[in-house]
Amino acid sequence: MRNAFADEITSLAETDERIVLLSGDIGNRLFNTFRDRWPQRFYNIGVAEANLIGAAAGLAVCGLHPVTYTIAAFAVYRCFEQIRVDLAAQHLPVVVVGTGAGLAYSANGPTHHSCEDLAILRTLPGLTLLSPCDAVELRLALRYALTVSGPVYLRIGKKGEPIVHDSQPPRDITRPIQLRSGERILVLATGVMVAAALEAADQLRADGRAIEVVSLPVIKPFPSDWLHQRAGGFETVVTVEEHGVIGGLGGAVAELVSEWSAPRPRVLRLGTSDLYVHEAGEQAHLRQHYHLDVASIVERLQTAWLEAENTP
Repeated sequence: MRNAFADEITSLAETDERIVLLSGDIGNRLFNTFRDRWPQRFYNIGVAEANLIGAAAGLAVCGLHPVTYTIAAFAVYRCFEQIRVDLAAQHLPVVVVGTGAGLAYSANGPTHHSCEDLAILRTLPGLTLLSPCDAVELRLALRYALTVSGPVYLRIGKKGEPIVHDSQPPRDITRPIQLRSGERILVLATGVMVAAALEAADQLRADGRAIEVVSLPVIKPFPSDWLHQRAGGFETVVTVEEHGVIGGLGGAVAELVSEWSAPRPRVLRLGTSDLYVHEAGEQAHLRQHYHLDVASIVERLQTAWLEAENTP
């Protein structure tokens, strides 16, 4: 995703002179083309993430459209006060890009994992949260982010994510994107877990169990009207995310469904558990640890299907 981001922001900067790119001492080679073309519009703030947000806020006040880029864990946890006070409270048009979200920086340990960012930022009024699943959604999400009048957090992967929309790219990134039709179970996935949710659903489809899969690239403002209308026909709604089960996509869905009148669907949240992992390993290993690998998702969906099937 990060290569697609660098390419897309360079393309967009050709026609929008307000775009300014600020880096937190990463992506130096990634942004060589942008920096060489517009050296006056690229700033490497260094390992000073709070200053990164503060500088972006100042540039936004001057009428520019800053985009900040650094590792998601540092972009959010070190800068929550600055995002809250400098950006959200003043409703400034700054796009905060958190790269390597979720478990992408797996081998670096929990200091670099970012499984609480959506939960934290969902609490801030007026902050838009975007979580694209692949390079196609990322390009659309970045274009949309630059049209939003207030602050935006763009949560992206790192590299090597499979292309989900290889045959039919979505037209509107602001709405849920249906990828598979089905019955009984509605799977709502976001970010890099969309591909895994699709693979799991396709395995179950081969066994005659058609499960609906939807990509949700926008976490806030949440499409609550759509969810109420769509989820009513399913026994179970399953959320899948490389984020904690508390406060992220699963939390948002559970909050909304809890307010509906009965009958309402059961909500099953698949994400990282309420524990830090202190094991060395790559992203695939950590997904297995948190039961977010395809095999584990298949098992959870099979169980949910049988339970829905046997519910009177």
